[in-house]
Amino acid sequence: MAAKIKSGDLVQVICGKDRGKQGKVLKVLSDDRLIVEGIQIVKKHVRATREGQEPGIVPVEAPIHRSNVMFVDPETKKPTRVGIVVKQEARNGQVKNVRIRVAKKSGKELEA
Repeated sequence: MAAKIKSGDLVQVICGKDRGKQGKVLKVLSDDRLIVEGIQIVKKHVRATREGQEPGIVPVEAPIHRSNVMFVDPETKKPTRVGIVVKQEARNGQVKNVRIRVAKKSGKELEA
């Protein structure tokens, strides 16, 4: 099944301490979690390394569950659900079914 939220999408947090904030998805993890830029910031204690990294407390983005975010519609700039539409496309003389993501509020097709 096609993924509803992919890396590079703009999402908005709908619950939790960062509710209402928007950010770009940096990485999609395998267990239904996302790493979103500027969201779910935690402080990580790091140790000095031989490569010259200084020790201290560093803020990093922690994973957030995908049920706590919604896709932001590119036209209305508001959170929306994402649907999947199956279209037939001709490639090299063969007809294949292609799944395309669609924003529910505006009905606009999202880039693949």
